Amino acid sequence: MKLLASMVLTVLALSLWSAGGTLVALTQAASLVSSSPQLVQGHGANQARGDSSSQALISIQALTSVGNDLVYAGSFGHGLFRSEDRGVTWTRSGQGVTDPFILSLTVGEDGVIYVGTFRGGAFRSRDRGKSWQAINTGLKHLEIKSLLAAGDALYAGTADGVYRLSAATDRWSMVSSGLSNILVHAVALSPDGTLFAGTSGKGILRFKAQAAGWVRQQHGLKDHEGMIENFIRVLTIDPEGNIYAGTFDGGVFRSNDGGGTWRSISRALPNDSIRGILFNSRGLFVATGHGIFKTTDKGKQWAPLNKGLTGMSIQVLIESGAGVLYAGTSEGAFRSDDDGQTWHSINQGLEGGEAPAPFGMR
Repeated sequence: MKLLASMVLTVLALSLWSAGGTLVALTQAASLVSSSPQLVQGHGANQARGDSSSQALISIQALTSVGNDLVYAGSFGHGLFRSEDRGVTWTRSGQGVTDPFILSLTVGEDGVIYVGTFRGGAFRSRDRGKSWQAINTGLKHLEIKSLLAAGDALYAGTADGVYRLSAATDRWSMVSSGLSNILVHAVALSPDGTLFAGTSGKGILRFKAQAAGWVRQQHGLKDHEGMIENFIRVLTIDPEGNIYAGTFDGGVFRSNDGGGTWRSISRALPNDSIRGILFNSRGLFVATGHGIFKTTDKGKQWAPLNKGLTGMSIQVLIESGAGVLYAGTSEGAFRSDDDGQTWHSINQGLEGGEAPAPFGMR
């Protein structure tokens, strides 16, 4: 995977240079590919098949649900969509969102929806997605990789560390020191108020209230080859306080002591590129670069849950309040009403046409 990313960077750089691209464009392109290897993988999958129909389907990078039936989907290049019938039909929902490259979605306890974009920052909707307002005051960079709503707090993982939005002033402020200029892919909050950040290059860091700053967690974060995992894409915490970390190409890790030590639980998992982790009373589910898998024995065995999936490059996996599973893939969205045993395509209305260039180029 690392070799593939390097090769793609070289080809992309040469292509941009021959098309008259600037040095800035080359730098931005390299940053996007290195921080989002799923884009490389998804593109390669479509090219290998030569499937013209799959080219028309849009990549769903973010999903969130409100109640039992309302679902929001964020695409990479085609903006936001909204469904009131569990994904049976979709309509556009992005008036006021200036960037169509959506990276993250979340919903607060009060039903307010938040969206994070690649180059336009964060946006908020108080009217169920009919209109959106930018909330970027205080942000140094506008790349919002992840959003976490916890109680009355909103946290953002950005290209410059972790920020928290003040409800009183509507202004973002950086959460402590130690993460400046570090890309944060994931943010998680434990029941005791400890924050965890999954980063690109620095692994997992922890911040406890009243502490001096972020502290790096490394003990046990080693892949199958004994290499320290420094690229974390996903973080989540279960009701018992166990922390799960999904890496770019090193599988899944679990900590049952507040992040002090970690153990790999994915040696039997067929794919190590982790894009989503969720848990319910029936087991632990992971979304990977090649399908969805479930374990009921803490990772000793993994069962594939891919029946009906035509897009196997999973980008996001969520569960609604009604217990329905939704998956965003490089080839559209899917829904499962039976805990992942079968999946159905839900792409009516998720058309996009030609996506704009992410770097202001054609």
